[in-house]
Amino acid sequence: MAVWLFATHDLHVVIASRGRPRDLVGTQRVSRNEAVGGEETALTLDRARPGAVRRVGMGGVEKARVRIISRYAPGASVVLHRGDCLDLLSTLPAGVARLVITSPPYNLGKVYERRRSLEAYLADQARVIAECTRVLADDGSICWQVGNHVDAGEVFPLDILLYPFFKRHGLVLRNRIVWHFEHGLHCARRFSGRHETILWFTRADYVFRLDPVRVPQKYPGKRHYKGPRAGELSCHPIGKNPGDVWMIPNVKHNHVEKTLHPCQFPVELVERLVLALTDRGDLVIDPYMGVGSTAVAALRHGRRTVGAEIDPRYVRVARTRVRALAEGRLRTRPLGRPIYTPSPGQAVVRRPHAPALTDAPA
Repeated sequence: MAVWLFATHDLHVVIASRGRPRDLVGTQRVSRNEAVGGEETALTLDRARPGAVRRVGMGGVEKARVRIISRYAPGASVVLHRGDCLDLLSTLPAGVARLVITSPPYNLGKVYERRRSLEAYLADQARVIAECTRVLADDGSICWQVGNHVDAGEVFPLDILLYPFFKRHGLVLRNRIVWHFEHGLHCARRFSGRHETILWFTRADYVFRLDPVRVPQKYPGKRHYKGPRAGELSCHPIGKNPGDVWMIPNVKHNHVEKTLHPCQFPVELVERLVLALTDRGDLVIDPYMGVGSTAVAALRHGRRTVGAEIDPRYVRVARTRVRALAEGRLRTRPLGRPIYTPSPGQAVVRRPHAPALTDAPA
C-alpha cells in the first residue's frame, strides 16, 4: 500500500491508496514512516466547514497532517524558523508571498530585544523591509503593525519613521489602520497609550476581499425613504466595511490566548487581514513571528505560513500552538466577538466610595 502526501488548501491531506490519486496534483510519494513521523498530527477534514479540521481515531480513512519544518521548502504548509528573519527570508524565492504581516520590536528594551540607538534600529528595519518587498507577490500586501518608540519621555511614532522605507520600494499605502484597545500601562506624565497602527502597503495591483470581514450593520433595518428604491433596505445585507479603526482587545493576563510573550499579537487582528488580503492556499509570512499568532490565523483559514523567531522559548510555544490548533484544542478569541462590557450589577462596576479630587477648580 502506497502513502501519498499532497498539498491542499487545508494543510496536508494523507490518503492511503493502492495507486496515485488521479484527481490531485502536486503529490509526493513518501515512506510510511515518513508519513506518520516527525511533528505531525492526524486530522480529518470537516467538509461542512471549509478550512476546519477535527481529530479522528485510527479508523479514519481521509486524514490531514500538519508537518512543521524549520527551513523553507516550496509547498510546505508550516515553516517555523528559529533564527534571524533575514537568514530565513534570503532562502525564499522572489514573489512567493501573498501577505507579509508582522509586528516588529519597538526598540524599547523588552525581554525579547536589545535596545539600540534609534538610527541602528531603523537601519535594521530597512533591511528587513527590503527583503519582505522582494518576496512579495505582484498583487501581495505588506502589513506592518507598530506602536511608539519612547526615549527619555519623548514619543517617536514608528509608523511615521518607517513609512519612507516602504515608499522607496514603490509601494502604495492603502490604509493606516488604527488598532484601539482598552488596557495597558497607565502613564502619569502623558495620556496613556491605547492604540497602535497597521500600515497596509501594496503594489499597483492587489487582492482585497471585503465580504469575509464585514461586520454587523448598526442599523440593519434602515430603508431608503425616497426615490426609486424607497422602502428597500439601504445597507449591505451581510454587513458593513469594518473601517480603519479596529477595537480588538490586546492580549493581557486574563486573555484566553495569553502565553509567556509580553506583547502578543491577538489572532483576531491577523485573521481579519488574512481573510481580506489572501486566498486559500496563499503563503503568509511573519518575519517576527513571536509565539505564532500569524501562523495560527493563516492555518485556520487554509493558508500556508512561514515565520521566523530568534527566541527558542517563543518558537517552542508557536509549535505547541500550531499542534493544538491541528488537534482542535487551541482556544482563541472568536473573530468578531463584541467587546465585553460588565453589567451594572457587578461588584467591579460599583464605586466603593467617592474618589478624592486633586487640583479641582474652585
